[in-house]
Amino acid sequence: MEGESSFSAVAPPVFDGENYQMWAIRMETYLEALDLWEAVEEDYEVPPLLANPTLAQIKAQKEKKNQKIKGKSLPICSSKEIWDYLKGEFAGDERIRGMKVLNLIRDFELQKMKESESVKEYSDRLLSIANKVRLLGSVFIDSRIVEKLLVTVPEKFEATITTLENTKDLSKISLTELLNVLQAQEQRRSMRQEWVIEGALPVKHQDNSKYKKKKNFKKEGGSKKSYQPCRHCEKKGHPPYKCWRRPDAKCSKCNQLGYEVVTCKVKS
Repeated sequence: MEGESSFSAVAPPVFDGENYQMWAIRMETYLEALDLWEAVEEDYEVPPLLANPTLAQIKAQKEKKNQKIKGKSLPICSSKEIWDYLKGEFAGDERIRGMKVLNLIRDFELQKMKESESVKEYSDRLLSIANKVRLLGSVFIDSRIVEKLLVTVPEKFEATITTLENTKDLSKISLTELLNVLQAQEQRRSMRQEWVIEGALPVKHQDNSKYKKKKNFKKEGGSKKSYQPCRHCEKKGHPPYKCWRRPDAKCSKCNQLGYEVVTCKVKS
């Protein structure tokens, strides 16, 4: 009784004219928790006690009366007539519900996972459609979602699905198990990409460092301005020992001293 009184302190779900099926399920759950759903659904009359009633009969009649009183005290559905009116007004007839279910199933069949989408985002989208179908009173089993995932996920999951086909009976695999497997591969793939990016950054940094060192070397000691004018030819850009006109140089064409073959003027 203490648990029931604490639950009754919770306000019943409010119906704002939209999402009737969701509200009806919540309201039914709320009434069942208070043991009042029977009073609203059946709208029974409490029969009078017979002569010489037992204590059990007196107690049962009292409970029935209390349920009726509590049920009528709820502002949103104080009688079965009001409950049935709301159901007929907002749930629609069987034909309308059937059309809604067909549209939802058609939408479900057209769904495909995008390359930029995560497994969770795609599965949540499929589950949202499936739950709408269920709220309209139609059966929608999880195995349909499993089949949908297996045939519509991108090619990057092909290896994982092939492994599942070789190790498990896919007709018996649960939705939770399939989602765990797909999300695990997704996480491994994401981690590998992060490792590649993190590993590439130091290499690139080293290449840039080498380039900068080489560039600085040219600026500091490899440019023409770093050499004094050659004492042999009075030109810059080379040390004296590499000068083509040094005295000990010997032309390989004319065998003369004082220059190398690149400056030889003797005709072949």
